[in-house]
Amino acid sequence: MKKRFRSALLASTALMFMAAAQAHAPDETVTPNFSHAITNIPGKSIIAVEVTYPPGAASLPHSHAKSAFIYAYVVSGAIESQVNDQPARVYTAGQSFYEEPGARHRVSRNASKTEPAKLLAVFVVDTNDAPLTTTQK
Repeated sequence: MKKRFRSALLASTALMFMAAAQAHAPDETVTPNFSHAITNIPGKSIIAVEVTYPPGAASLPHSHAKSAFIYAYVVSGAIESQVNDQPARVYTAGQSFYEEPGARHRVSRNASKTEPAKLLAVFVVDTNDAPLTTTQK
């Protein structure tokens, strides 16, 4: 039973990663980093992706899976972010921010026109809640 559940989780996670990558701009790179069911919280998983922005690159406005709480950590460079109607803010390497479930990520971009930037996004999400990222119109 555990083996079947793990296989289903891996398949579900692969689909989430593919959907997340498709919702981002073509010059960004979204790379799976980690995925695991949270064993003491049935139906919940933790999923981490690295988002690499070339100089001047930006994500399209987007939202995430409705159940997703997101912790974002700037690994390198500087990322400008605006969530919902909060003011836009620039976060530099070592700083972090979060997004509540149902939030709209209006701005997510490399704040530099000359240096790359990298962000680690960690999702706590319902295991079967997909897609992980959806582009907004």
